[in-house]
Amino acid sequence: MKYRIRSVFLPILFAVFAAVFQVAKAEESIDRLLFSRRSLGPAELAVIVNEADPSSVAIGNYYQKRRGIPEENMIRVSFPPGTDNLPRAQFESVKQAVDSRTPPGVQAYALAWMAPFRVDCMSITSAFALGFDQAYCSSKCGETKPSGYFHSASRAPYTDHGIRPAMMLAGRTVRDVRKLIDRGIASDRTYPAGTGYLLNTSDKHRSVRAVTFDKTVDMLGAAIRLHRVEADFISGKQDVLFYFTGLAKVPDLDTLGFVPGAMADHLTSFGGRLTENAQMSSVRWLEAGATASYGTVTEPCNILSKFPHPAVAMWHYLEGDTVLEAYWKSVARPGEGVFIGEPLAAPFAPQLIQHKGLITVKLFSPRSHMLALQAATSAIGPYRSAVKTYVLIPGYNELSFQLPDTAAFYRLAYPGSEQTKK
Repeated sequence: MKYRIRSVFLPILFAVFAAVFQVAKAEESIDRLLFSRRSLGPAELAVIVNEADPSSVAIGNYYQKRRGIPEENMIRVSFPPGTDNLPRAQFESVKQAVDSRTPPGVQAYALAWMAPFRVDCMSITSAFALGFDQAYCSSKCGETKPSGYFHSASRAPYTDHGIRPAMMLAGRTVRDVRKLIDRGIASDRTYPAGTGYLLNTSDKHRSVRAVTFDKTVDMLGAAIRLHRVEADFISGKQDVLFYFTGLAKVPDLDTLGFVPGAMADHLTSFGGRLTENAQMSSVRWLEAGATASYGTVTEPCNILSKFPHPAVAMWHYLEGDTVLEAYWKSVARPGEGVFIGEPLAAPFAPQLIQHKGLITVKLFSPRSHMLALQAATSAIGPYRSAVKTYVLIPGYNELSFQLPDTAAFYRLAYPGSEQTKK
């Protein structure tokens, strides 16, 4: 049996996800290979469209077509467009309609508009995901109610946590959002080799995340290029995959080249106020070429748990999550923060390819790790015997093998995990 392994990266905590790939063999027989890694797809995402907003309708239609969103997952509601805030009473009516029309298999939402972006003291993405609750809002710079989805291994947030994480397809024009959508789709399974920039700026109040940077580099530096930068901004870089900084306004974004699928944000009080304000709107990151960003809509104070944790965001993203999943998992207290971008972008999603009996698996690994090809006489197991064991290295891995010519069922699993014991 032949195999090969190449490298580039991926990150921290493997989860339990199940996807069945059917692999055609030489003639008419079909073997079943189960692989325990996947991210959310179009069938698990519902798109909420505001029919009172022509731009929202255009964005929703374009996204449905480009991503293949099922018609039953298109949820059309109506409320006054364009204002920054959707008052709680109006939101509750809209949310009730959305809940009643959401198919049971849906795990997450895309919101097809840029405004409104908040529901009184909560962000609109968190209000749709968590339901409006005053406990998710600050009181005198205090902490807020935490999310059970933080740093989770779950691949089904609603099933496991009762949360449907939401992300806004945001942009100043429909054309801008179409470009964002195209960028996200273009990033899928490309395994980009860009650089993550972690900036400790002269604004110490907004650079509180810098205390995590050394550990982030230690944890992930063997898998991806990470640069810790002591400066207010970077300029002229053409390989930006991650950009995490703290500043009210970030200069020179128009000089940068963002890799499709890039994630970028700046820790500041009102980055989530997507329309014009005294600080830089998080939408500027998308206009510069990023595929997703984050910002807070009300004063959060510089409490770390209210902002993305760079190591957690990168870990889950590089492990194969969509940008929606990875960003949501990186914020412990997301009630005041709005998530924007193309939710299904998944540049590091694992991939299984079959050609003339040869199976190729492409994936990233966070560290040196074992992956076993196991066999069973039934599709439901038990899978106990290891046909082959592979050593994954930090970075990009590519495995090639042929399944033995038997009637057995197979799966790829991580030795020692719960899935292995079943």
